[in-house]
Amino acid sequence: MRAVFGVRWSRLLLVLACFSVSLVSLVFVARRAAAFGDATAVEIVSLDVGRSIEGSRSVAERLAWEVRKRSSVEPILEPGRARLDHASLFRSPFVYWRGSDEFPPLSEQAIEGLRKYIHRGGFILIDDATAGGEGFDRAVRRELLRAFPALPLKPISAEHTIYRSFYLLRKPVGRVEGPAFLEGITYGDRIAIVYSRHDLGGALQRDKLGAWSQAVVPGGEPQRERAIRLGVNLVLYALCTDYKDDQVHAPFIMRRRGSGR
Repeated sequence: MRAVFGVRWSRLLLVLACFSVSLVSLVFVARRAAAFGDATAVEIVSLDVGRSIEGSRSVAERLAWEVRKRSSVEPILEPGRARLDHASLFRSPFVYWRGSDEFPPLSEQAIEGLRKYIHRGGFILIDDATAGGEGFDRAVRRELLRAFPALPLKPISAEHTIYRSFYLLRKPVGRVEGPAFLEGITYGDRIAIVYSRHDLGGALQRDKLGAWSQAVVPGGEPQRERAIRLGVNLVLYALCTDYKDDQVHAPFIMRRRGSGR
């Protein structure tokens, strides 16, 4: 039976995956014991808040495929959906929330589910598909403030582990170049919610024939590749937390930075 929140997850398998994708053969003690689901079958769940836009699930599927292709983590390739007010939320450590329109206030049950999910170790990527529109942004900020009044969204430093959890990146991009930063909510010693206003999903989305659905501007295909890499980094960060902040990795990271890779 697949484990749920509050049940000890097999962190060892994820630790080994994190180390193998960075080619660092070391063993360490995991900092967090509690997690979700089956470590061999990570699911990138698409969140349904009643106003989810078409294609959210296909973005989650594509992101799962890219993570599997590029790393040692093996996500489920046909991920499902979840709701904040339903137990389905707790089957995965990674939730993808994409939207484009303003939505009505969440129910108290949904707000409580959001709090519990984050408290128990979950990670949410919020993706503004308008990449700058006001409606979705206004609603997201309103609901996050309801759930976490003492933990406002703040810009994430370019030096944060998110930008080097797998690939070494300098800044966030998506379908559009957007702001020079991601925003996030820090819960304890980790960033638990990341908010992108770059339409990350728009850069990953494909049509039924497998072609890219949307053009990436202004940087074209190189920008699309960087957006995919950011998505992979976010998944690896959610699973492996901040292990790359350990000093033992610093020389390895600095050599890669110096070489420009």
